[in-house]
Amino acid sequence: MEITHIEHIGIAVENLQEAIKFYENVLGLKCYAIEEVKDQKVKTAFFLVGQTKIELLESTSEDGPINKFIKKKGEGIHHIAFYVKDGLQQALDQMNSKGIQLVDNQPRKGAENMNIAFIHPKSTNGVLIELCEDKS
Repeated sequence: MEITHIEHIGIAVENLQEAIKFYENVLGLKCYAIEEVKDQKVKTAFFLVGQTKIELLESTSEDGPINKFIKKKGEGIHHIAFYVKDGLQQALDQMNSKGIQLVDNQPRKGAENMNIAFIHPKSTNGVLIELCEDKS
């Protein structure tokens, strides 16, 4: 597995439009994309800071994972995403063979036309890690 960079940092928010205002009006960043990922029950907004993106995440459903996260831990950093070059499935297989607990055993569709998979925080010292690659 070759990780090339931090792709994005995911931040759970209760109100996407209010959070966008902070990032634009206070920090001076520009939201360049808003996208809904229906199967993940989430609406996202993206900001570019250097090579790294900030992804704001708002739940679109009471039973969505972002809503559950906010109810349990409050708003804040939800995950860190690393870009995997050439082989997300191979990376998952490699981790699985080493006993790493995965949320996703196979890549699935994510925002920005990416394939994504999550590693369970129980195997990563409490941090939800997302691996992603461009869809092929």
